Amino acid sequence: VSATEAVAVANGTAALHLCAMALGVAPGQQIITSPITFVASANCIHYCGGEVLFADIDPNTYTLDPNKVEELLKKDTKRQIKGIIPVDLTGQAADLPAFRALADQYGLWIIEDACHAPGGYLQHEGKTYHCGDGQLADMAIFSFHPVKHIACGEGGMITTRNASLAQKAALYRTHGITKNPMEMESYEGGWYYEMQELGYNYRLTDFQAALGLSQLQRAEENLNRRREIARKYSETFDGMEGILGHSGNVEGHAYHLYVIQVKERKDLYDFLRMKGISCQIHYIPVHLQPYYKQFGWKRGDFPHAEHYYDTCISIPMFPTLTHEEQNHVISSIGEFLGHQ
Repeated sequence: VSATEAVAVANGTAALHLCAMALGVAPGQQIITSPITFVASANCIHYCGGEVLFADIDPNTYTLDPNKVEELLKKDTKRQIKGIIPVDLTGQAADLPAFRALADQYGLWIIEDACHAPGGYLQHEGKTYHCGDGQLADMAIFSFHPVKHIACGEGGMITTRNASLAQKAALYRTHGITKNPMEMESYEGGWYYEMQELGYNYRLTDFQAALGLSQLQRAEENLNRRREIARKYSETFDGMEGILGHSGNVEGHAYHLYVIQVKERKDLYDFLRMKGISCQIHYIPVHLQPYYKQFGWKRGDFPHAEHYYDTCISIPMFPTLTHEEQNHVISSIGEFLGHQ
């Protein structure tokens, strides 16, 4: 089961912006997303003049907590909340069945930020839902940034089962211009085009598209390798003293990232860098960024998200990671934690 419509765009941020435009985000509207994501998941709402509301994460999956979202919806007596943007963080599928139930109850739309999760899926009541397949979200977006599963140098994709939304996104992608005579007010000949909306130049270039198509041929093999790496990490870190949490061995996880949580995160980060091991922190909570703090958000608003940030570190996870390299990562973490 897959999405029936796809719109290729310049990058993941452009995809989010076009989805927000197609869904009619406007001033006075509020949209809920996770504080643990790249800033673009929230910024796309501000591009359209809307207001971002954050809800805390589930400390086990690191993704947006449906229960916290429901709390916001119950308080929304003026019905200003119009949509939800769940994020498939690190490749872990967000709880889309729960969000769909809330969306149906409260009349909301859903944009699934699936940038981390090509090939990811979850199972619910005997059905399989692939990330971005359009079964539960109104629109979904992917990124083809160099570090993603499918890399085009830069690029993105919108997927949906709603042909009208796809048509709107495609129109906004190219300056609001159409060359389809069936959509025009008038038609003067083969050269003729009409600008019908104020849009952007958010197109994907031809050579980036060609690179992406070549990447698709290796996508399944690379995904399997990511899951193999994750299994080894998980078996190692299960029960290891000093590990507060980790991404785990989760069915359907796409493992764009593998995260461990430790108390002395900054020290481990520096130690691994000293060992020649590239690591990163994903992400600084969006509500603590200076731009968003001006709206009143502060530390203490989302305890689970903030604890996650204070303890999280993304360790090497990519298909060409060798067994020797992974063993070096594992032994170095063990050394830091005093197990060697």
